Amino acid sequence: MQVQAAVLDAPKAPLRIETLELEAPRDREIRVRVVATGVCHTDISVIGRPFPVDQPIVLGHEGAGVVESVGRAVTKVKVGDRVVLSYNFCGECPSCQRHAPSYCQYFFGTNFLGQRRDGSTALSRRGQPVRHHFFGQSSFATHCLCTEHNVVKVPDWVPDHLLELLGPLGCGIQTGAGAVINVLRPQLGESVVVFGAGAVGMAGLMAARAVGAGTLIAVDRVPERLALARELGATHTLLADGSTDVVASIREITGGGADCSLDTTAVSAVLRQALDCLGPLGRCGFVGGAPVGATLEVDVRDMMLNGKTLRGIVEGDTNADTFIPHLLRLQAQGRFPFEKLMKIYTFESINDAIADSLAGLTVKPVLRMPR
Repeated sequence: MQVQAAVLDAPKAPLRIETLELEAPRDREIRVRVVATGVCHTDISVIGRPFPVDQPIVLGHEGAGVVESVGRAVTKVKVGDRVVLSYNFCGECPSCQRHAPSYCQYFFGTNFLGQRRDGSTALSRRGQPVRHHFFGQSSFATHCLCTEHNVVKVPDWVPDHLLELLGPLGCGIQTGAGAVINVLRPQLGESVVVFGAGAVGMAGLMAARAVGAGTLIAVDRVPERLALARELGATHTLLADGSTDVVASIREITGGGADCSLDTTAVSAVLRQALDCLGPLGRCGFVGGAPVGATLEVDVRDMMLNGKTLRGIVEGDTNADTFIPHLLRLQAQGRFPFEKLMKIYTFESINDAIADSLAGLTVKPVLRMPR
């Protein structure tokens, strides 16, 4: 079938919306009509870096939509089901078998290469292959193919009008919320510091508030984002413009050091601040796509004597099938208002949405697809 998709022809090039051909789903694949999709910094990083794109590719990995067709072996969803699309995994390796799919041994291949494991791709342009299956979906398109692994059925009680806002739950929102709820696990009244008040950081902040953390500190370079962080529950905000010693300020606010910190910036110097601001037995988690070869120098003596923990986190350590409905229940209770992070753009404005995200003007751009 013909679909409209935003194509990246070369690194750092603007995306162009074109008509492409999409294959019918294979036995275990699902075709989804995309209602809307989030724009994530992972997409932007692939566009902006010298990524080895030897063929054009369609990105996008925070899709939400409606199932239109299923392969004959699919049992998880049926035609007409509303779904959120999340990250992909193999389901067979030791990590997947241990119920840790975000650490799948084939995570890079199943999410970033833009092809099936057999090397094929479902999209083509004038008979030439276009890489598809980015995070198992390539949702910068009116329709996409996904798998049973990375499709999450939306509970029946969720209102239809909310569907276009649910895509970011599949990556950025679950990453931040899961990092706090599943990994850092702040206890009642503990202090949490979030470095980077983008969508991932804001999700972590809201999650910390929802589980009863006490002092909540947001650190960012954009004053408007800090204002939103206060609206979402931050008790303190720090502007990282170089005029303030961020670590000293956090130690003063928390009375000696924070219990938990989450770095969402993928900047090594900021991650070091997230470690240094911790008190005894503090836990630091970090997410985000640091450049290949990025390193971190730590004070080993400080880490040991204070019992600090440093933990890398992928996709919030989540099982999307259970965690996304959990976040939806929190949102319905008014305890996790993720909708406040989002701004809707038309699909045709995709490059504007990317520019606004990079400029800090929009926390989470969401592209509404044409019908």
